[in-house]
Amino acid sequence: MRIADLGTLTGNILCFGGPLSNLQALAALQGEAARHGVPEGNLICTGDISGYCGQPAETLALIRRKGAHVVAGNVEVQLAMGAADCGCGFRPGSACDLLSGAWYAHADRAHDAAARVWMEDLPDMAVFAHEGRRYAVIHGGFTDIARFLWPTSSHTEFALELAAIQAAAGPVDGVIAGHCGLAFERDISGIHWINAGAIGMPPHDGRRQTRYVSLHSDGARFHALDYDVPGAVAAMRAAGLTQGYDRALETGFWPSEDILPEEMRL
Repeated sequence: MRIADLGTLTGNILCFGGPLSNLQALAALQGEAARHGVPEGNLICTGDISGYCGQPAETLALIRRKGAHVVAGNVEVQLAMGAADCGCGFRPGSACDLLSGAWYAHADRAHDAAARVWMEDLPDMAVFAHEGRRYAVIHGGFTDIARFLWPTSSHTEFALELAAIQAAAGPVDGVIAGHCGLAFERDISGIHWINAGAIGMPPHDGRRQTRYVSLHSDGARFHALDYDVPGAVAAMRAAGLTQGYDRALETGFWPSEDILPEEMRL
């Protein structure tokens, strides 16, 4: 496991997950950072730069150009080693599994050898200090990069991940994660677990806006992100990605709920 120590960060921090090849959403997020005076070195991404949307190479180029700190998502790991699928943890044969074939193939075609070398060098976890608190940044879980931890997951599931994180990196006051696509927070025995959500896809709530998190001296705040939805949809359709996630950007609802726990399905 590779752990990157980012040292002590000062000022406000923007944390975000899953750009998912949504260039328009990433550009909007970086616009928010500039508007609020957030330094480029204070942007932290929980991985899965490539995904459902239409511009994987352009999205990767923008995140690299702006110098965000990135931990590896399962998609980066799979693309770096030339794997045949996204490694998202979808149940084989499920709707999410079948739908992933088209967008993963598109991302795989888009990235050159240099991009894959960059992905291969990403850390599995990052740690940093901010306003007297120490944070760890991961993708899904630390024991399993593609582990889905939901707002309704048990205390025990979170506690097991926290134990593994602290065994590897020492004590932390908070964890910033992603992967599941939903922004939420939990208190796990006094440790603040923050899922930053995904900026590239709406959180299945009927709204087009996506989510990100900012860290301040008084803690974490969740934000809705407005971006150029028609532009992102047009890029998907130009790439032939019309399996349902293009409509999800317009409607705010995912094309399938089979990855969600039963109690969270609409």
